[in-house]
Amino acid sequence: MLKQNPDLDAIVVPVGGGGLISGITIAAKHIKPSIKIYAAEPEKANDCYISKCNSHITLVDHPVVTIADGVKVKIGENAWPIIRDLVDDVITVSEEQIIEATRLVWERAKLVIEPTSGVGIAAIVSEKFSKDDVKNIGVVLCGGNADVGTIAKILTGV
Repeated sequence: MLKQNPDLDAIVVPVGGGGLISGITIAAKHIKPSIKIYAAEPEKANDCYISKCNSHITLVDHPVVTIADGVKVKIGENAWPIIRDLVDDVITVSEEQIIEATRLVWERAKLVIEPTSGVGIAAIVSEKFSKDDVKNIGVVLCGGNADVGTIAKILTGV
């Protein structure tokens, strides 16, 4: 991403177990130390957010139910120190925001993404994302866990 656009101020990455964001964070901060890295996660699967607030791994104690299948896993012990020390912030989004963002990308960008990628898009269009100090933002579109039934529900609004 930084090779294609060295002017990026921030990268937003959906977070589940933390492996993807950890690797991206290490590489991006090595290439451009000033870059901000934001984790994005569903409100209903917010162990990364809670852990950042508590400064230690805090796993949710309820069943994780979210349309974003790719981020239903819990933060891993190996990823946590990287997230704790190098990820700048965690932004949580609602299920409705995830669905709206996924539809937005389908309709406007003509890209077929799954709801896990919608988590990152939802984060940057949410009121929680401060755009004051970042102008150029990269969003990681990831995941391959879309269930056909889930996609049908998003398309039909049922």
